Amino acid sequence: MSPEWLLAVVAAGAVAVLLLWWRSTPSVAGLDDWLTEAGRVTGLLAGYGLAVLLGLMARIPALERGVGSDRVARWHAMGGRYVIGLITAHVLMIIWGYALAERIGVVDETAAMVLSFPDMMKATAALLLLLGVGLVSARAARRRLRYETWFYLHFYTYLAAWLAFGHQLATGAQFTGDRMAQVAWYILYLGVAALLVWYRFLGPVRLWARHRLRVSRVTTDAPGVVSIHVTGRGLRRLGAEPGQFFRWRFLARGLWWSANPYSLSAAPEADELRITVKALGDHSAALPRLWPGTPVLAEGPYGGFTARLGRGGKSLLIAGGVGITPLRTLFETLPGRVTLLYRARTPEELLFQDELEEIARARGDATLYLSTGPRAPGLFDGLNHLLPDLREHDVYVCGPPTMTRAAIKALRSAGVANHQIHHESFEF
Repeated sequence: MSPEWLLAVVAAGAVAVLLLWWRSTPSVAGLDDWLTEAGRVTGLLAGYGLAVLLGLMARIPALERGVGSDRVARWHAMGGRYVIGLITAHVLMIIWGYALAERIGVVDETAAMVLSFPDMMKATAALLLLLGVGLVSARAARRRLRYETWFYLHFYTYLAAWLAFGHQLATGAQFTGDRMAQVAWYILYLGVAALLVWYRFLGPVRLWARHRLRVSRVTTDAPGVVSIHVTGRGLRRLGAEPGQFFRWRFLARGLWWSANPYSLSAAPEADELRITVKALGDHSAALPRLWPGTPVLAEGPYGGFTARLGRGGKSLLIAGGVGITPLRTLFETLPGRVTLLYRARTPEELLFQDELEEIARARGDATLYLSTGPRAPGLFDGLNHLLPDLREHDVYVCGPPTMTRAAIKALRSAGVANHQIHHESFEF
């Protein structure tokens, strides 16, 4: 599914929600009525938005490949802020509207609604959970959290959705006595729940049962960087492409509870997959201690950072540090003329140097540039001199966020069109 189609489907659902409110609202008169109905509209949109958020993170292959994992994650994060805003507006306007209608204070109305309305205690708990998840997802808080902590806190979103669902049907004016609306809401939420169970929870188990993935060996590539070789049966049937990634769960002590995303660092083979990981956290730092034979649960392949993004003519790959992992596979497999610009802080941090040089020699139509040293302002300003026909290239960028932003800025300044610049972020 393309990004445009996904946005069109989500927008069509939002329009259907607005029509549901319009269909059951004959007239609106007075400030209390306007506030109450505005609260109902925002509540309906928040309920719909919550289902969409969960669907976006169900790891549906059509979305992960067609739209791109990083774009789906960005839309999820942006949508989360909208949903929190809608829920807050819903609560405030409903309470205010009811307080005006009953001519009592806002505090008294709040207490009366929470204590006497059906399922309102559950709804209040759902609100608090969603606000908590929203707070830990804020950029300032997220930087202070381990990936694993952030990841598992998000599971409270499932509990919040379940708690809020009963409240919507029990007190929502659009659902009371309207069997068609109730059925539609059940289909929406049960459909999303089915996608989550099938792809997020059963998917890794199904993949393991089919391919029996296991660690075959662990090799050291550089200080703090290891490659993990995973074997299995019938790996061609995975359909993995160079540039894609899996979410890996290693069934070893201290690691089994966390599934982390790592890109393939070599083109997938019939009997082996390889990932390369830098020790940046507790999970990645423990991977060098994996024993051969360790079972592996994997989800994927995911991501649209593949040859399909390009036009098959000229390609420039810009890699920084461990960001070389997906670009190493593309350097080997992209059709047409390929140039790789790879930089790191020190020569020791340049990964796969021998492999990259061998690929360049074997291809004949590939050029490799290696660069080391501290990152300086204007680092990528000379790309036009390196490649006079730069504007004719598709450009793939992967590396630390600051490097990626600097490279994209330089490319745009050099006249490379946005649709020719491809990058994928694995930041949580």
